Amino acid sequence: MTTLFIKTTEPERKWYLVDAQNQVLGRLASQVAHILKGKHKPTFSMHLDAGDHVVVINADKIRVTGRKLEQKRYTRYTGYPGGLRVTELGKAIRVKPENVFTHAVKGMMPHNRLGRQMMKKLRVYAGGQHPHKAQNPQALPSELRK
Repeated sequence: MTTLFIKTTEPERKWYLVDAQNQVLGRLASQVAHILKGKHKPTFSMHLDAGDHVVVINADKIRVTGRKLEQKRYTRYTGYPGGLRVTELGKAIRVKPENVFTHAVKGMMPHNRLGRQMMKKLRVYAGGQHPHKAQNPQALPSELRK
């Protein structure tokens, strides 16, 4: 028996549309990461990007559980003395909700070149409109939702 190895030119990519309205942030982010990696396909390979494109709309209406809106914080450091910047999740969702969802998905992807390549297939929009009508994205099937 021989093992079938998928080539980089072989994977067929679909476009999925995900509505984030009233969805829990972490649960939805893990489902999107699963699709971006291509783990839902029988031809999944760890060393290749065989995932599909995902368009997420209504990121501003995403839901979080518990007291995360007040307690969860995003930190970054400018590199200068006294340059620690801290932003609460509630403020980050009001200012730029796309970044909150992207940050959640990025933490679930491989932290290397391949993960950065997979992240390019994710498109997140705060409102209900998106410019990808020509790609004809399908709604995420229930069997891909866990």
